[in-house]
Amino acid sequence: MNIFRLAGDMTHLASVLVLLLKIHTIKSCAGVSLKTQELYAIVFTTRYLDIFTDFISLYNTFMKLIFLGSSYSIVWYIRRHKIVRRSYDKNQDTFRHVFLILPCIVLALLVNEKLTFKEVLWAFSLYLEAVAILPQLVLLQRTKNIDNLTGQYVFLLGAYRALYIVNWIYRYFTETHFVHWITWISGLVQTLLYVDFFYYYFQSWKTNQKLQLPA
Repeated sequence: MNIFRLAGDMTHLASVLVLLLKIHTIKSCAGVSLKTQELYAIVFTTRYLDIFTDFISLYNTFMKLIFLGSSYSIVWYIRRHKIVRRSYDKNQDTFRHVFLILPCIVLALLVNEKLTFKEVLWAFSLYLEAVAILPQLVLLQRTKNIDNLTGQYVFLLGAYRALYIVNWIYRYFTETHFVHWITWISGLVQTLLYVDFFYYYFQSWKTNQKLQLPA
């Protein structure tokens, strides 16, 4: 654990809390992609199966439970909550996320650190997390009015991954034999997907205008 890893974890946690705050208090999921939330639920499920077999620390277990529980809670709210689900725009959230899942499965079977069930699932979760934000970004491009909480949620998600890259760089120079190419490349791809969003987010903040992404 180092300050960059901790900052990344707290930023990730903040993104989840911002989204839950919006959904629970405003009773609206307008501008939120159910497809992205379902992908994150799959990511955390496949990544954290070791919660039943490997104990690392109380902090590690707590964070895993938080991300698992929150991802399924968000999906439930959008799909089942009698008020929240009315604000979900399925006509705009049309990204075919199965076309993200299937290539990630194939890639995980071909490129992994070890051809075991657990390692393949771990690789799959990394590949899928790298592209899970795509349905959300596409939905934001189609949405004319992006509310502040949704914009902050996406910004914090991108910031979390950027901080993790700094964490990896720090560990590379301070730890012996710290080389994880699959994690690094997946994280870099994920961060690059946010670059365009970051640009327009900071532009809207600088000019004090409502956030809009080009169609």
